[in-house]
Order: sequence, then C-alpha cells, then structure tokens
Amino acid sequence: MKTIGLIGGMSWESTLVYYRIVNQRVKEALGGLHSAKVLLHSVDFEEIASLQRSGDWHAAGKRLGDAASSLEKAGADCVVVCTNTMHKVADQIQDSCQIPLIHIASSVGETLRAQGITKVGLLGTRFTMEQPFLKERLATYGLEVIVPEEETRAEVHRIIFEELCCGIILPSSRETYEKAITKLGTQGARAVILGCTEIGLLLSNYQGALPILDTTVLHAESAVRFALN
Repeated sequence: MKTIGLIGGMSWESTLVYYRIVNQRVKEALGGLHSAKVLLHSVDFEEIASLQRSGDWHAAGKRLGDAASSLEKAGADCVVVCTNTMHKVADQIQDSCQIPLIHIASSVGETLRAQGITKVGLLGTRFTMEQPFLKERLATYGLEVIVPEEETRAEVHRIIFEELCCGIILPSSRETYEKAITKLGTQGARAVILGCTEIGLLLSNYQGALPILDTTVLHAESAVRFALN
C-alpha cells in the first residue's frame, strides 16, 4: 500500500472527512484491521485565506508547495490538496515535488464522463465559480460548466467562509444551496458539482431530484485507488 500525503486544514472541518473516507475505503477494500497509510500536513487556514483575499496566489502556492515537498521527504507517494480553491495553484504545487498530485477536477471529470453527463452546475467559493482553473480542467473531460447568478454566488461564498469552515450548519443555508441546485437544473445542468470540500457537510441529507457530486468524496476515493494500485 502506498502512502497518501494530505495537505489539509483548508478547512480542518473537511480534512476530517478526507481522513475518514480514505480509511473507510481502505478497510472496505482490504478488510480486517487495515487502515490507510497517511501523512498529513495541516496549514493555518487563516494565513492561506488572507493570501486568497489579497490575490497573492503565488505566495499561497509557495506555502502549499513547501508542504508538498515536506510530505515527499517524509515518505508520501502522492499529494492530495484537500480543497478545491487551492487547485488554482496546482501546477505550482506539482512543480515543488516529484511525486504525483492527484487533481480534484480529474476525480470529478472521470466520474461524470463515465456517467455520460456533459453539462453540469458548479457550486463553490467565488474563486472556484468565477475563475477558470477548475472549469478549464473539467472542460478537458467534455463538460460544459455553468454557475449561479452573481447574487447567489456571493451568498454561496459567504456561507462557506462564515459558516461551513467554522462548523456552522444552518437550515436556512441548506435551503439556499438547494434552491441554487434546482435553478441550475432548470438551466440544463444534469448534475451539480459540490466544488468546495465543505459543502457536503451542509448537504449530507440532500434529497433533491438533481444528482450531486461531492468533490471531497470523489477526491478521497481517487487517492485510495492510487494507494491500492
């Protein structure tokens, strides 16, 4: 079994989910007392979020690149960045180490392509919804990606940073996300990507008609497939 290197803490709420899923899937595959071989480098999210707000993505990428390098030196066989937004600097992180970075968009794109879906909605931080780094990667899988209107994007972003990253789960916010998913469906989306690793915490009991894809789960499962290959 290979060792998975996690760069977490962005936020630690969703990093917990990564750790749980990785270990659950390994146990399901191997049985007995098996658990995953994991190295975790957890950053102070406030430092990263501050760089995001100021637009200093290079500095943020440098910090995560250093984290990837430290995981490699510690014996990790791959790097998993436990957040969608910081895949904006995925190339910078990959350039900092020799072990492969398992890209979160690839995990999603492969799943959607296998399902024959070509038009999807995307929810996430404003960075993820409005900038091209995730959408362009998804486009290589033949996907057309649509996002909510500006007012809804602003509220989706606010809920992530002010509530979900702080472990706050509110019914009103769940309703906001469910309405956004429904609206994306009326615009032709055949599924909706939960493109922030905290959103699954809010929609864990989602019962809507439109399929949702939790990037946290798909990304963690990709890491396990790599580790067990």
